Amino acid sequence: MHIKYHHRILASFIFFTRLPFWRLYQPPKEAYATVVEHWPLVGWLTGSIMAATLLGACHILPYPVAVIVAILVRLFLTGALHEDGLADLFDGFGGGVDRQRILTIMKDSHIGTYGVIALIFYFALLGGILMALPPMTAVFAILAGDPLAKMFSSQIVNFMPYARREEEAKNKTVYRPISMGATIGLALQGLLPSIPLILLTDTTWWLAVLAPIVVVALLFLFIWRKLQGYTGDCCGAVCLLAELSFYLAVLLLP
Repeated sequence: MHIKYHHRILASFIFFTRLPFWRLYQPPKEAYATVVEHWPLVGWLTGSIMAATLLGACHILPYPVAVIVAILVRLFLTGALHEDGLADLFDGFGGGVDRQRILTIMKDSHIGTYGVIALIFYFALLGGILMALPPMTAVFAILAGDPLAKMFSSQIVNFMPYARREEEAKNKTVYRPISMGATIGLALQGLLPSIPLILLTDTTWWLAVLAPIVVVALLFLFIWRKLQGYTGDCCGAVCLLAELSFYLAVLLLP
């Protein structure tokens, strides 16, 4: 079935945010199988709003408080969708002894000890890294890092199958493999926001892109070893950890 391009984009914004895009139009169900193909575009929106919040808030609030407010705004935009995936992944891998047990734990809506610990360390590192960066550097890093992480994370659908049956999916959606044309589109969506970062700050910043590549590759191997497939929780967790690695690389660059 041919799915119109604007239907696919709208489905991505409906799926990955809590903003009422569904009021504009409700795309056909088939469009939701393509949402990862436009996931970085959602990062343009969430990253821009988070960066704008940080830039505005740091003029009226102490910088550490402004960072916390910016993080909270993005959580509101996404409904903590990816953070939920991060917690579920750590709960599953921390408490599961085999593939089926891991998948069962990950599907459980209750959060466990491993999930809580993962979220504490994730937010501590995210907030700490952004606070350690100069405000304008942090703004540029967010604008680039959000779509970049989503671009790399989306490739999981091409590297492994879905780990469950479609009817067992928590969101009732299984992403389709990404075509060559869609892969080129993903690259443009993910990399274009990094160009101002490189041109307006420091040309060595392109090296920071290597960090999420390495992190995503290692996470893919780990997930494959444990599950021989991916879930939506895996996508969200990989995205957050890839983004975090990018910010850390920016911080460590001379």
